[in-house]
Amino acid sequence: MLILVTGATGKVGQHFIARLLDDSRFSKARIRALCHNRTCPETERVEVARGSIADRETVAEALTGVTHVVHLATCKETPADVMDVTVKGLFWLLEHFRTSATARQFILIGGDAGIGHFYYRHEAPITETTPHQAYPGCYALSKVLEELMLAQFGIQYGLNGCCLRAPWIMEKDDFKFTLSFGNDVFGGPDWKTLVPRADAERYAKDSTVPLLRDADGRPLKRNFVHVEDLVSAILSAIDNARTKGQLFNVCMDRPVDYGEVAAYLARTRGLGSIDIASQFHSNWMDNSKAKYLLNWSPVYDLEMLIDSAWEYERSEEDPRIVWYPG
Repeated sequence: MLILVTGATGKVGQHFIARLLDDSRFSKARIRALCHNRTCPETERVEVARGSIADRETVAEALTGVTHVVHLATCKETPADVMDVTVKGLFWLLEHFRTSATARQFILIGGDAGIGHFYYRHEAPITETTPHQAYPGCYALSKVLEELMLAQFGIQYGLNGCCLRAPWIMEKDDFKFTLSFGNDVFGGPDWKTLVPRADAERYAKDSTVPLLRDADGRPLKRNFVHVEDLVSAILSAIDNARTKGQLFNVCMDRPVDYGEVAAYLARTRGLGSIDIASQFHSNWMDNSKAKYLLNWSPVYDLEMLIDSAWEYERSEEDPRIVWYPG
């Protein structure tokens, strides 16, 4: 088994490679990490290929002898690159994979941007049959195109592929910094821009957290997944015959409720909160299909997500680096 991992140096890629190499089920598996701007250490079981997935020759060479692809590489809101890297890059991967004599399975990691995240109202839980509806911007559009392209390669050529659709992925102290009123905020909203500057500075100093409210005035519900749970789902999907042609929502059992977050932090850490109004919409991703077909369940619930983020202590060798803002 030779697994090509794109985006190998990212949050998910690093965790996936480490977990797979430590898993006795995959003791004979080898990794080929396709790296572009960054790189990872080579070992007896990990080799590095260099280049961009937007380049056809790079992709063809990287796929030589590969049995599985775990495709993690993507672009965020970078219009100059997104079509070349995210869309054309996936096309070259699929085009060469479908004609490869060694190819067995293609796993794409998608995102809830493809179904609009919290930008649109959903009257029922979001399942895998919920229609695509990208929110404004090129990133969300690219996530729709990824899912559709993979599905079409399955229809046209019988390619054995599946997509694991993840919401916002957390690790280490990420979740703590999603709630910061300071310049160190991770992702959005950018809370300090939603209140007067003096208030933002005070909230940052006191570690006050935002209680985001949805368009109906209720505490907003937003979907998350911890990287450890996502990696577990990927490992469960490898060579699983029930995954062919399937799309899975891979997320926490319940969305994060900002009201519950504020209450828990007040009770356990004495932190205050401040209401933040918005026109966003609460939603609830349903992960039942992944539980049923992958025999997978997330470990992280709300309390574990919060406690792990607040209790994480960084060493000097582990600086907080955010390659993408969300």
